[in-house]
This record gives sequence, C-alpha cells and structure tokens, in this order.
Amino acid sequence: MFKASYSDKSLVVHILSESFDNNSSVNYIIPQDKNRPFRINALMDYSFEMCFDFGKVFLSDDRKACALVLFPEQKKTNFKSILLDLKLLFNCIGISNIGKAMSREAKIKNLQPKVPMYYLWFIGVDPEHQNTGIGSTLMNELVLESTKSNRPIYLETSTLKNLPWYDKFGFEVYNELDLGYKLFFLKREIS
Repeated sequence: MFKASYSDKSLVVHILSESFDNNSSVNYIIPQDKNRPFRINALMDYSFEMCFDFGKVFLSDDRKACALVLFPEQKKTNFKSILLDLKLLFNCIGISNIGKAMSREAKIKNLQPKVPMYYLWFIGVDPEHQNTGIGSTLMNELVLESTKSNRPIYLETSTLKNLPWYDKFGFEVYNELDLGYKLFFLKREIS
C-alpha cells in the first residue's frame, strides 16, 4: 500500500464509485434518479478531498483497491471545506434530501465515540478484482498503519455480508442504527 497523490484522485473515485454502486448507506442519501451514477461519483470525489486534506488516502500496490481514512479531530472548516460541502449538496445529496442526510449524519455522529481515531470512511476494491485477496492485504496494511499511529480503527457498514470479513481482522460491532436499513458501527482496538 502507498499513500495516494492528488493525481490518483480519478482512479480512487472510480474504484469507490464502482465498489459502492449498490451500497444501501450510499444510496440512502442519494436521490435514485437518472443522475445516480453522477451523484455517487460526486460523493466519492468529496470524500477523497476531505480525506486528502484531513486524513490519508491509500492505494494498494497493484492500484486495484483504495482506502479513505479521516482523522475527525483534524477536520477544519475553511473556505475550501465550505465549497466542498456546497458542491456535495448540489451535486450529490440534492436540496430535497438535505434534511434526511443531515439527520442521518447527526445520528451517526451521536453514536461515534469522541476519541482520536483512524476513521476508515471507505475501503473498496475494483469490482473486477474483488474476492482475490487484494482487500484483505489492504486491510492488514491499514491495521498496521493504525497501530503505528496509535489509533483504534472505527467504521460503519451497511453490508451484512461484510461483517464476517471485518471480524477476521479483529473488528467488533459496538452499535447499530436502523435507518430503514441496518448500519453497523465497528471498531478495532489498537493491538
């Protein structure tokens, strides 16, 4: 794994947009209209920018998988972040979905601990290369990176079939949220 450069943005956005196309949590906040693929792309673009500025963006050595890590306590409101939020609103969430998205985010923030964390916002593998071990290799490297950083890993998933995969890396479910779909809150303590 290596730290992605800004020139890797289009690749990272592509991998995540393809990987999360059918994700319940992503599709919950995005209007399900003819612009859905564009909106998912806009969400991943936003997420890349936020993690590039306030966390880390990683690519697997073969460039087939990526991870976006955020350090929430480092996130600052500045001119760029305000512009990114506005772009997210108009290009992804839409005016009609803003209440739903804000309510969801408030509920998530309420359940997340207020500790320095290695927040794994997204991890994805190019769909053509899934189930080949690339994601597991990347996750092992992220676990090592979080240990070196002395930060526990936190994440959420709405994909029930991924829970056993996270379990094999030492993650445990510490909370759940029902939003019409189940959102599972997972953590992995520092080993």
